[in-house]
Amino acid sequence: MLGYDDKQAFVELRQKFEETSKVFDLDTAQKKLEKLEKEMSESDFWNDPDKAAEVLKDAKVIRSLIDEIKKITNTFEDAEVALEFAEEDEAMEENFLSLLTKIKKQVRSFELSMLLNDKFDMNNAFITIHAGAGGTESQDWVQMLMRMYLRWAERRSFSTEIIETQPGDEAGIKGVTILVKGDYAYGYLKHEQGIHRLVRISPFDSNSRRHTSFASVSIFPEIDDNIRVEINPDDLRIDLYRASGAGGQHVNRTESAVRITHLPTNIVVTCQSQRNQHQNKETAMKMLMSKIYQLECEKQKQNADDIQGELNDVSWGNQIRSYVFHPYRMVKDLRTNAETGNTDAVMDGDIDDFIEQELVHFSKQKRD
Repeated sequence: MLGYDDKQAFVELRQKFEETSKVFDLDTAQKKLEKLEKEMSESDFWNDPDKAAEVLKDAKVIRSLIDEIKKITNTFEDAEVALEFAEEDEAMEENFLSLLTKIKKQVRSFELSMLLNDKFDMNNAFITIHAGAGGTESQDWVQMLMRMYLRWAERRSFSTEIIETQPGDEAGIKGVTILVKGDYAYGYLKHEQGIHRLVRISPFDSNSRRHTSFASVSIFPEIDDNIRVEINPDDLRIDLYRASGAGGQHVNRTESAVRITHLPTNIVVTCQSQRNQHQNKETAMKMLMSKIYQLECEKQKQNADDIQGELNDVSWGNQIRSYVFHPYRMVKDLRTNAETGNTDAVMDGDIDDFIEQELVHFSKQKRD
């Protein structure tokens, strides 16, 4: 027998969906999509590649949101039918409860989609993780965070590529760069940037003492091919070295890995994921252009010196999240106050609650 709470939850979800849909304005969106599709059908559409790419991207975003609204609307209609016959048919009651769970996820996803509207939110994302002070402890922490983000991407059916790793002296890794590929990868991950703090009984301490470790996480978008970033070749220092990660004998015997330093900004990027030098250089240049473009965009908002300091040395006082394994177990985000005692799930990639609350938190800040 369905309870009052289930029926009330259905009503509240419908109200929430209708309110969020008004913000999107489906009729206006459909008219805009028709206009964009008309532009795309014009014979001279590709005469301006930059503009064409922007139109294609806008159309993709609008089409995706329209499709999402239609799917949620259909689920609500199916749930209404199931609710109507639930009191007479136990199977329909179970069907309604199943649809109610589905609606909760769909409405939540749609709400988040409405928050992912910044310029690069739809893009792929680079994640760079570096160990802080603490030697082996922090290097092991970097490897744990790397696994957490890889598992998170896997849960969302995103593909990943490890661009470069720096092995630790004894265990773990000093640093790693990962490319996460999927719709809205950067939008979801952008607020993960900052210092992540771990407190635990060290597996490397023979006296089983408690240690605190730090790692910095940087997130930047993979920029589109249509965005032009002018870089003077004289401003670059390119170093070749032997890749230290996995990849077979060929990788280890030849200087296929590439490190590029942009001298004016001191931005350094490295790539060793490919077997040949040319491909690694191409990927490294793409990362460099993304970072420089991001820097130039930020310069419009604040003083360039402040920005450069933020990019080159994420402040150790800027802790965004604490992961405590001892004397109690809790992961807490220090910006949103979101927390959980299920540390194992978090380290296995279950960080969607943190990411969702980040998006809501920073969206409210932007409005205020």
